[in-house]
Amino acid sequence: MGGASSRVIRLFVGVLTVVLLPLVGTTLTDAQAATEKRVALIIGNSAYRNVTKLPNTSNDAGAMAALLKAAGFDVVESRQDLTINDMRRTLRNFSDQTRDADIAVVFYAGHGIEVDGANYLVPVDAQLERDIDVEDETISLDRIVKVMEPVKRLRLVILDACRENPFLRMMKRTISSRAVGRGLGKVEVTTSDTLIAFAAKAGTTASDGGGKNSPFTTALLKNIAIPGLDLRLALGRVRDEVLKTTGNKQEPFVYGSLGGTTVALVPAVAEPIVASPSAPAPAVDLQADMRRDYEFARQIGTKDAWDQFLSIYQTGFYAGLARAARAKLVAEEAKAAARVKNETPKAAATAPATPPAPATPPERTAPTREVKSADDSGSSSGQIYCDKLGCHPLPKNCIATTGQHVPGNVGGGVILTCK
Repeated sequence: MGGASSRVIRLFVGVLTVVLLPLVGTTLTDAQAATEKRVALIIGNSAYRNVTKLPNTSNDAGAMAALLKAAGFDVVESRQDLTINDMRRTLRNFSDQTRDADIAVVFYAGHGIEVDGANYLVPVDAQLERDIDVEDETISLDRIVKVMEPVKRLRLVILDACRENPFLRMMKRTISSRAVGRGLGKVEVTTSDTLIAFAAKAGTTASDGGGKNSPFTTALLKNIAIPGLDLRLALGRVRDEVLKTTGNKQEPFVYGSLGGTTVALVPAVAEPIVASPSAPAPAVDLQADMRRDYEFARQIGTKDAWDQFLSIYQTGFYAGLARAARAKLVAEEAKAAARVKNETPKAAATAPATPPAPATPPERTAPTREVKSADDSGSSSGQIYCDKLGCHPLPKNCIATTGQHVPGNVGGGVILTCK
């Protein structure tokens, strides 16, 4: 009996191990991802001084920085239009962030050049009159990889820099056999857990596109920050979208390799495990629900819509995006209100004041006086004059005139002038 009980206990323990161990492993992996330090350096070079400016690189860098901030990266350093000295200083400062980082990302949008099989990123003040100037006036890709060497789990370099090389036409060759490529050259990645993604495969060029962002960056923004999505799968989706967008003219390429575990830039949203004694309930895709509700709120685009979304989803990738969208909306409304407030006093100051209408004085009407002929009155003058008191004979040698009221004139305005 004791032997049978022991076998039952061993069987029960084995079943628990098989069932619970994967769940424990998943929980530990999610917790580890949530506590990882993630850092990023974003560089966008557009305003080149000696060649034609690039139209989209500043937009690409700005959009990528906003995406990684919303994704919860601990450090996102974004820089625009760097000179050679600025790029060297920026990389040196970023090396301080990579020493204890678990995941590090470097995104560069701008001109790049390949000379003798080595790839270089071009600052905005580069002249590159000769092929040997690349070592003095540019930053090598190898240096960026070395800066990221202390990172523990993932090193990701993304280069949207495979555009047509404008320096190629003006650059003098000191050695005729030295090769200068149209785009970037093939990379041999020697550091483990490192991926280097090109906007176009070696020897080909990438397009800026006709929109706000390049086709490569547009696809990156859609895919690389999806919570829980393995980075290799995300970059595969980027490749497919760029090929479709450009009519198979541009094919992104990734160099390097990762291990067998899932590596995502944004950790998956933990889903609660509900035990049920009966048949298992169908799995609920909380991430899909959150993404659907986020799209609804984005289409409405009001503060009330974002507040409603955030009252349901307080944490996670889409919650961060919602807070950023709401803050942007509030800032725009405040700016519009300030503009209206500033314009109102100006309009009031420029409007001419309307003077009050002058008061109309009361009309003064002279009293009416009537002088009548009175041949039959018996007066020696043969005339009478009339005022308010009645009619009277006009004395001889007198003339009755009607005028304004004179104080003391009892005639009520009739003035008698006598000789």
